[in-house]
Amino acid sequence: MSEVYLVGAGPGDPDLITVKALKCIQKADVILYDRLVNEQLLEEAKPGVDLVFCGKHPKFHILKQETINHLLVKYAKQGKVVTRLKGGDPYVFGRGAEEAEALAKHGISCEVVPGITSGIAAPAYADIPVTHREMGSSFAVIAGHRCKDNHKEIDWKSLSENIDTLAIYMGISNLPYICEQLLKNKKNSDTPVAIIQQGTTEHQRVVTGTLTNIVEVVENSGIRNPAMIVVGEVVRFRDRLHQLKMMNQEMTEQTAIEA
Repeated sequence: MSEVYLVGAGPGDPDLITVKALKCIQKADVILYDRLVNEQLLEEAKPGVDLVFCGKHPKFHILKQETINHLLVKYAKQGKVVTRLKGGDPYVFGRGAEEAEALAKHGISCEVVPGITSGIAAPAYADIPVTHREMGSSFAVIAGHRCKDNHKEIDWKSLSENIDTLAIYMGISNLPYICEQLLKNKKNSDTPVAIIQQGTTEHQRVVTGTLTNIVEVVENSGIRNPAMIVVGEVVRFRDRLHQLKMMNQEMTEQTAIEA
């Protein structure tokens, strides 16, 4: 009997993969992996494993989703242990549900192995909590790359009025539109925004601003995909935490001088 696993590889830092996900990599005969998967994880695969790159770049896919579905079914029917390795979590903008359905249509069951999603992990590595007792008791995850073409699917009014923190995936190219819609729906113009590029990795970069100036900040800084957009008062916690760290450092240095 075939074994198929839809596995979340986590947000980028290879140490953030789960134990179960690592086991799925280690026992796989075939690994189909995406662009945002840290390739250090592939070093855990056994000798002779077939590695199939399924990377998706903005506006350019190495393999179409239909092809990926076909390969999953093909390898499963060959009786191989198949691990479909996705960045973040397979069911958070990872098309994992589409792949599970494609397998089910051919009578093939699969196991989903959740992963840490970037919408929570990247802000955490940037010292931004997605919830905070004083600053935000609710958060939503949004696919930012679909905003323009599918704007009717997004209720900007409800997001602006009812959700404290917005974690927007794949939205850098649509950032002007996103800010425009939030402001249009009466989100405060001074609402803080953070952009986290390559979150949780050694290449992480963070810039902050407000809904009125973040587009200019991003243009001036050269920030690009992959990046997470975080909108909400929780972004201010980053500055608060950094100020406390600086105060403690100064006190420590002063104590050392006096001693």
